[in-house]
Amino acid sequence: MTSKILPPYYAVIFTSIRTDNNQGYAQTAEHMAALAADQPGYIGFESTQEGDRGISISYWKDLDSIKNWKNRADHLTAQKLGREKWYKSYTTRIAKVEREYSYQI
Repeated sequence: MTSKILPPYYAVIFTSIRTDNNQGYAQTAEHMAALAADQPGYIGFESTQEGDRGISISYWKDLDSIKNWKNRADHLTAQKLGREKWYKSYTTRIAKVEREYSYQI
């Protein structure tokens, strides 16, 4: 993620263990990523997966932006499908990023 704003900002950290059911998951995830990117306050997104375990981090300007995204109708539907079909378990954490630094060759 390349930050578009300077800290402080917020990170929503979503860790999950997936089921074997992949039907519709990729399409829904892609759709959610596109919708989130258009949300006010959205900064960026990073994700990785190893086997059935994944971690996704979305970055937001403020807590209100996170709340608005969480309560968006399309996102609520995707959350429901996730609980019913795609996830054995998940944890969502919200953290305030106070500073950042990076290194690049």
